[in-house]
Amino acid sequence: MLVIRLNALRGCYLRVLGLAFRASKLVTVVFAGTVLAACNGVLESSVPKHEKPVPEYLTKKMKTKGMSLGAPILLRIFKEENVMEVWKQDHTKRYALLNSYEICKWSGKLGPKHKEGDRQAPEGFYHVTPGLMNPNSSYHLSFNMGFPNAYDRANDRTGSYLMIHGACSSAGCYSMTDEYVEEIYAMAREAFKGGQKAFQIQAYPFRMTAENLAQKVGHQDFEFWKMLKEGSDHFEVTRKQPKVDVCEKRYVFNRYADEGERFQSRAICPPAKMPRSLALAFNQKQEKDQSVFDKVLKRNASNLFVKPEDKPRIAQASIKASPTQGALGILEPKPVVAAVPLKPEADESNDTSTDNATKVIVGEQDANPISAEVSAPDTSASQQAEGLERETLPNTAVPEKANRPTAATGS
Repeated sequence: MLVIRLNALRGCYLRVLGLAFRASKLVTVVFAGTVLAACNGVLESSVPKHEKPVPEYLTKKMKTKGMSLGAPILLRIFKEENVMEVWKQDHTKRYALLNSYEICKWSGKLGPKHKEGDRQAPEGFYHVTPGLMNPNSSYHLSFNMGFPNAYDRANDRTGSYLMIHGACSSAGCYSMTDEYVEEIYAMAREAFKGGQKAFQIQAYPFRMTAENLAQKVGHQDFEFWKMLKEGSDHFEVTRKQPKVDVCEKRYVFNRYADEGERFQSRAICPPAKMPRSLALAFNQKQEKDQSVFDKVLKRNASNLFVKPEDKPRIAQASIKASPTQGALGILEPKPVVAAVPLKPEADESNDTSTDNATKVIVGEQDANPISAEVSAPDTSASQQAEGLERETLPNTAVPEKANRPTAATGS
């Protein structure tokens, strides 16, 4: 491939030099510039679409935001707003919004995908591994979202080849323009080269705000959307990829199972813990959003278009996370131990200490509700807590098999 490109470049320049000897100076300059531009076009078109570099405007934005080209990425999709966001990890190891793209087309309506052929675009939490990237798609470029995931399988949802792809045509997929999918594909490729094992896709029906959910009270998918909001809230308060597991046929987030326990999608959630500072920040956001939600509901209940029989149900609605049957406790941070030098005694012969320092506890690393969740807790669950420090792919989120078709034919 490199030899072909070099030969193409050499041929172009030789033609330019030949023209220079056979034309006037002015004509030569103008015509040579045209041919050189054509040469560059030949070289650019010879680069396979799946190997095209990340555009310069994006690499400049990365530099401005303190991001490296190979840093991990995360995608967020909002159906109603018709937006796909690319978030990227910056130098603080947290995610920041890098770029937003208009979705060219998605099929179906608001709500999750239930069965093969319903033409619904998925909603939920998915993970894309390198094996799900498809450079040979009939829809320009594509990558498989990983549907069905553990949650989908636990709820007997079916479907295959649910993609994000180009060509602006959808039958259950999220379709982008060819230009946009090239950019997203290139950023994913570079993140994999940088060491990311899988990037997360958070697919929502709309932005998970209290106001939006208040407008959807009574919808058949309201409880499902409340559950998605939990994951969204975890991301909002930490700016880190939430650890996703499935138990009791539902999503749970940033839980660390007790020693010897594990998450099983259809079983009762195992005894687990959540870091104290994360639980505090999450609860504070839920309380704040519930207050806004209640105000909007009260306003909606007085709306002339609300049926009288619906008013009691609306008044009692809540967007707070529903508890699981499995117990959820608090993961305490490990106390910080510091060495404090002892004051020298006048008569050293009376000093019975065996070393020149004593250990004192100076407090817990729990002052920052966002960052403290990564402190090392003094518990067996701390071995699982690496998910907040490193980008890991939960076992329950891995698709059963990586489909890599030659065409994106979602359903």
